[in-house]
Amino acid sequence: MTNAYKPPLADILFALESVGDLRSVLTLDRYRNIELDEVHAVLTEVARLCAEVIAPTNRDGDTIGTRRHLDGRVTVPPSFVTAYRTWVQAGYGAMPFDPEHGGAGYPWSIALAAQEMVASANIALSLCPVLTQGAIDAIQAHGSARQKSTYLPKMLTGEWTGTMNLTEPQAGSDVGAVLTRAELVNESEGRWRITGQKIFITWGEHDMAENVIHLVLARTPGSPPGTRGISTFLVPKIIVNEDESLGGRNAVVCMSIENKLGIHGSPTCALSFDGAAGWLVGEEHDGMRIMFTMMNNARLSVGLEGVAIAERAYQLALAYARERVQGQPAGSTPGTTNPIVEHPDVRRMLMTQRAWIDAMRCLVYANAAALDNARAKTADAQKWLEVADVMIPLSKSLCTDVGSEMVSLALQVHGGIGYVETPEPLNTSAMPESHRSMKEQTASRPPISPFGS
Repeated sequence: MTNAYKPPLADILFALESVGDLRSVLTLDRYRNIELDEVHAVLTEVARLCAEVIAPTNRDGDTIGTRRHLDGRVTVPPSFVTAYRTWVQAGYGAMPFDPEHGGAGYPWSIALAAQEMVASANIALSLCPVLTQGAIDAIQAHGSARQKSTYLPKMLTGEWTGTMNLTEPQAGSDVGAVLTRAELVNESEGRWRITGQKIFITWGEHDMAENVIHLVLARTPGSPPGTRGISTFLVPKIIVNEDESLGGRNAVVCMSIENKLGIHGSPTCALSFDGAAGWLVGEEHDGMRIMFTMMNNARLSVGLEGVAIAERAYQLALAYARERVQGQPAGSTPGTTNPIVEHPDVRRMLMTQRAWIDAMRCLVYANAAALDNARAKTADAQKWLEVADVMIPLSKSLCTDVGSEMVSLALQVHGGIGYVETPEPLNTSAMPESHRSMKEQTASRPPISPFGS
């Protein structure tokens, strides 16, 4: 059985063009310089990169995982670093952003198509650019001119990555309960001292990029209680000097890594801010509005992850069903066994997965097309923004819930082999001849669980 990933490029292009009406989107002034043939060529290359470079790293996330060192540094599997740098050098992370800061100015729906393939190839690795693009959105919408010119060019390329720091040990979804505090220490420089602890920070510390830009919710002195007293601060891992060169390490340390189920290759960090230097983004006490810019971006991406994981699970289930020989379906020759794909209930499970994946993909890309129309600032831009605002929670909730159900169906297609893991293939070379049948059975047995740990 193969554990390879084949990007469903034809299905993605169908959703983009027939449901998202990409041809019409490309006629808008904002995107008029982008040709459909160019889009096809770019996504074909993204598909090749995901299949040949990124997908082979997926298993390393579980077998190697991330490692926190005594000094707080975090290292990820070496293959992740190589694959991510290939992605960065190709410039794909900059596709949907404004050319003013080095972006390509592509519609969001095209960038989302690339994001889907990366997430299917390696979900743990894909979370890093997803968080970065959310931070870019927040800085682009609310940051100062200096913050934009200093941080966005490197973040658009992916040379620097970004995070969102909301959750604390006592404040999960109750964001108004955050205790991290900010004190102004240099008014002329606009520099604040950030002190507190954040948990569940995805890609909060790693060695794939030279800098990590944290967007942190904190309270200023005398701020009102609850969410009204929250402000957002930009806190870099490495201080950026006046000439935009990198200076010394900021007072941000990874205290631990959470072993998050299914994505051990993604460092989910508990971060300590011990008087770290930070800069206010937007206005004081405007933190929640700024963070919602970032969170809204992430909600659509999380919905897309449901599609991506369901697609990868479906491909593995289909390949296994075609290879696994067991049982005798009704109507087959007596005394023979057949691949389980010929069993009606297995076919039902596979067709259910395929139907829902197609439906979810169409929903997400239609959602992205609404955002593209809204960003074009035409006369009906407000209407499209309202459509997008309605669709985003639908995309996020439906695709994550149903995506989980589709993965469960894929596991069921595998039967018992879907719930066990054999780190190494069985060695049958020393088995006696009396065990020949066992040799034959184990020869085709997948050496590992198709979904990792």
